[in-house]
Amino acid sequence: MNNALFYNQNQLRDYSSLFTRAGVQAWLKKDFTAVNYKIERYDRNWQSSADSTYLDYLKHVYHVLEMHYQNEYIFKNSFLNEWLIKDIGKSDSKVFSEFRIGKSVADLVMFNGVSQVFEIKTKLDSDHRLALQIENYRKVFNQIFLIVPEAKLSLYSKYDDGVGIISFQCCRGHNFTLRRKAYTNLEVDADTIMNILHTHEYKEIVQCFYGKLPEMTSFNQFNICKKLIKQMPNQVLNQSFINMMKRRDMKKVYSHRYHKEFNQLSLALKLNQFQQKSLIENLRTPLKA
Repeated sequence: MNNALFYNQNQLRDYSSLFTRAGVQAWLKKDFTAVNYKIERYDRNWQSSADSTYLDYLKHVYHVLEMHYQNEYIFKNSFLNEWLIKDIGKSDSKVFSEFRIGKSVADLVMFNGVSQVFEIKTKLDSDHRLALQIENYRKVFNQIFLIVPEAKLSLYSKYDDGVGIISFQCCRGHNFTLRRKAYTNLEVDADTIMNILHTHEYKEIVQCFYGKLPEMTSFNQFNICKKLIKQMPNQVLNQSFINMMKRRDMKKVYSHRYHKEFNQLSLALKLNQFQQKSLIENLRTPLKA
C-alpha cells in the first residue's frame, strides 16, 4: 500500500508549518495551539489515545514529511543528522544555520580545519540565484558544496567544477552521497570577512597578529582594523577567521538518537542544553483531549 495516497500536498504543506522558529518558541511556552489545530483537522484519532504526547505526535508528523514531502527543514535536519553531526562529535567543529554573507544566506556552514558552506536545492527550488550565491560564498569559504536531488544532478553539475556536489534521494530516507569533491580555495576576501566579524573579533585578530591594538576610537576602529587586516597574509587571515568562528556562541547540544527530529530547530534558535531539555519536557505534555 502506498501511504502517500493518504496525504495530499496541502496537508503535507500544513504539517511542515509546525517545524518553524515560531513553533518552537510557542512550545517553549507550552502553547500547542497550532499543533492542536493540525490534530483536529487531520488526526483526530490521536486524541483518543490517553498515552500520546505532543512529542509523539510531532515525531509522527516528522516521519510523514520525511517520507512524502520536499521540505527544506527536513533536508537540512537530515543532512545535519546524517552528515555533519558525525564531524561535530569527533572534533571542535562549529556549525551554523542560515549564515549571512553579504546579500546571500547560506543554509548550513561548518568550520573545522577548513570553512565549508552547504547550499541545499530541493526539487522545488530554482537555480536562478545560484551563480551569485557561489560568487559570494567563494569570498569566505574554503569549500562549497551543493546538496541536490539525484534527479537534478545533470542540471547542477554544469556549475563550476570546483564546487562539490552531494546528492540525496527524495522521500526515501534522504540518503546523501558525495558525487563530486570540492576544490579547496584558501584565498578569502578581507572586506567580506570584516562584515561578518563582530567588533571584539576583528580587534582580537588585529591584536594577535600585530601584538597590540593601534590607537582608535569607536568611530574609526572598523576602518583602522580593516586596513590592518587587509595587510595580513591571506592564509593567516583565513585561519584566524576559522578560529574565531569556532569560538562563537555557547556549545550546542545535539541529540544523536532520541530527539534528532529537532536538531536543526535547536541549531537555528541557538538553544542551549537547558532550553533544549525544557523543550522536550514541554513536548511530553499529554495531548489535549
